[in-house]
Amino acid sequence: MRPVSIYMEANPNPNSMKFVVNFMLLQDGVSFDYPNVESAKDSPLAQSLFELPHVERVFYMSNFVTVTKSESVDWIEIQDGIRDTIKPYLEEEKPLILEELDKDPLFDENDSEVVKKIKGILDEYIRPAVEQDGGAIGFSSFDDGVVKVSLQGSCSGCPASAITLKSGIENLLKRMLPNDVKEVVAEAS
Repeated sequence: MRPVSIYMEANPNPNSMKFVVNFMLLQDGVSFDYPNVESAKDSPLAQSLFELPHVERVFYMSNFVTVTKSESVDWIEIQDGIRDTIKPYLEEEKPLILEELDKDPLFDENDSEVVKKIKGILDEYIRPAVEQDGGAIGFSSFDDGVVKVSLQGSCSGCPASAITLKSGIENLLKRMLPNDVKEVVAEAS
């Protein structure tokens, strides 16, 4: 059995908690977001977590699992059950996901130069901060000066995400690409 230690880390979304483990779960930049049990068909661990009462979303990235709970319960009531579901699963070295990635999700050889720059900025400057808070940001599209991104994990539904999007991400992209980016919007997840 693999030795697994888990610690919990709060983030700006009061309904999400990071369960951080002592090894990498996924390669850098790869994440999986499960907003409901139906979306988790390729993830046995997420399916197990959804079986627990009050679990509303599961997200994997790097060395952590972020779980979003319903507002009707406090973390102290459910955190042990969540940790006790994650730990033995990882100790038995079961697969986190059943699908295989065949390429880097950020890379697309058909991207325009502006899109490559936007993705580079998101990856270098934004992703580490968002990941620190238990979430991820994904590039969705760029059209006529508007960058569309998807917010995943604890960022999805977080009260602070609108402020982060406009005063953080949008300002940075406008400053670094002033002739290209006019606005940044989040796609519904």
